[in-house]
Order: sequence, then C-alpha cells, then structure tokens
Amino acid sequence: MSLSRDAAMNVAQVLTEALPYIQHFTGKTIVVKFGGNAMVDEKLQNSFARDIVLMKLVGMNPVVVHGGGPQIGDLLGRLNIQSEFINGMRVTDSATMDVVEMVLGGTVNKQIVSLINRNGGHAIGLTGKDGQLIRAKKLKVTQKSPDLQATEIIDIGHVGEVDRINTSVINMLINSDCIPVIAPIGVGEDGASYNINADLVAGKMAEVLQAEKLMLLTNVAGLQDKEGKVLTGLSTAQVDALIEDGTIYGGMLPKIACALDAVKAGVTSAHIIDGRVNHAVLLEIFTDAGVGTLITNHMPT
Repeated sequence: MSLSRDAAMNVAQVLTEALPYIQHFTGKTIVVKFGGNAMVDEKLQNSFARDIVLMKLVGMNPVVVHGGGPQIGDLLGRLNIQSEFINGMRVTDSATMDVVEMVLGGTVNKQIVSLINRNGGHAIGLTGKDGQLIRAKKLKVTQKSPDLQATEIIDIGHVGEVDRINTSVINMLINSDCIPVIAPIGVGEDGASYNINADLVAGKMAEVLQAEKLMLLTNVAGLQDKEGKVLTGLSTAQVDALIEDGTIYGGMLPKIACALDAVKAGVTSAHIIDGRVNHAVLLEIFTDAGVGTLITNHMPT
C-alpha cells in the first residue's frame, strides 16, 4: 500500500521529531510497569507490545514489570475464595498465594511474553523467585485500633516488600538482547513466596538498575491538580508540596510515592502515563508532547 505525499511527509516529520530522543536513549534502561486497561484491551495490548519491541530495536533496554489484580480477583471468585483488603492490600493466605502465583507467574506473565514475541520481540518471562531475582521480606501493616487507642500491627499474610534485587539476572538478559518480563512475586529468606505491589517492584527495579526512566501505566490521564488539569512536568520538590497540601491523595499516593522514591534514588525521570491511549509508551518517550506526568529532580523547562 503506497502513501500519499502528505501522509509520507507526516511520517517523515514524526521520525525526525523522534530522532534526538532515539539518540539520547540508545543504550539506556527503561523500566515499564504494565497494568490497568492496557492489559485487558486487545488493541492496547498489541500497541504496548509493538512499543516495547520498537524500543529494543532502536537500542533501548526495556524491562517490563506487570500486575494482574483483576485477573487474580476473577480466579479467586471462580474458586469461591473470599478476598479481604486492608489499606488497599489483599490479605494473602496460603490458598490465595497459590492463586497469585498461578495467575501472575503463569497465565499473565506468559500472555505478555507471547504478545511481545508475536510482535517481533524476544521476551523472557520470570518471577522474582527465578535466580533469586527478588528477595522479599514480610510487609508489616499498622493501623489504629479503636479499642486500644493505639497502633496495632496486622498480619496480612504472604504480602511482601522488596528487600533486595539480584541485578545480574536482569543484566544477563539485557546483554543477551532479551526483554525481561517480570511478575512481582518475591522469595523470603525461608523460601516462602510473597506477593508484592507491582508499582513498588518497578520502582525498586528502576533504582537498582539506575534506569533512565520509570514508566507507570495507569487508567488516568496523569497526575491532576485540584481543578482536574493534568500536571505535565513536575520536580520532586513540587510533588512533595502537592502531597503536603492534599492535592495528591488516596489511591494515587502509593504510585506517586514509588515514582518519587525512584527519582530521588537516581532514576533520571519517572512518568505516570495514560495506558488507555494507543502507543502511550512511544508517545511519552519519542514526542515533545507526551501523554502524562513527568517527574524529575530538576525543575522542568
């Protein structure tokens, strides 16, 4: 199919705009957290996979970390296993952890690997248990007890946080021209499995790999001010101020905190991007406009 002259000029213009970004990011590691609508909408799945494959082809090193909360909830429901949430986190007993491992490490991980490979990539799927990639420790959750008028520690089971990451496993895959696709399951000192929030794993992964970018796909247009306007560029100091004055609250707080921690720990920039937009990853990396909120240690220009 041949393009009209105008269409061909548009393609040339897009490639020209992308060139300096490609030159800048060649050889750099970019950690992408894949979740939300982008994971369940077939058109968005394929646009995401093509974005990741193109990044690898032009010399970047994409590392994908994925979630799978809705898929876990769906299977638990079909197995008649009740879910309980405390502070937004799923209480994970042994039966629930078996389902989490089956869904995240099996079904979802392999679907994403297959998706990237069908679009011309060379993806390798793994969980944090493979090669001791993610060493986890049990997450301690506290909340105020109305009876005791004090803070109590609540056991939410096999829910963990990242203790340390074995970067040699990821670097070996990157150096073999593979695209790592990581399920956020860690292993404890005692060999127990732990379910870890995918945003937290992506943030820590970006930190230890000293990534150029951390990209978190969400189901919102980006970080918004109190009037609902998307804030496209922010420094870490500005984000701290928005948390302080209550502009950032609720479910967005953990995501922003993870992005903030990564940037403060040396990641060049973090992006909260709208995963409902076709080719959101490419638009954020390769165009001047972008499709979300950029957070850096420096004042945006």
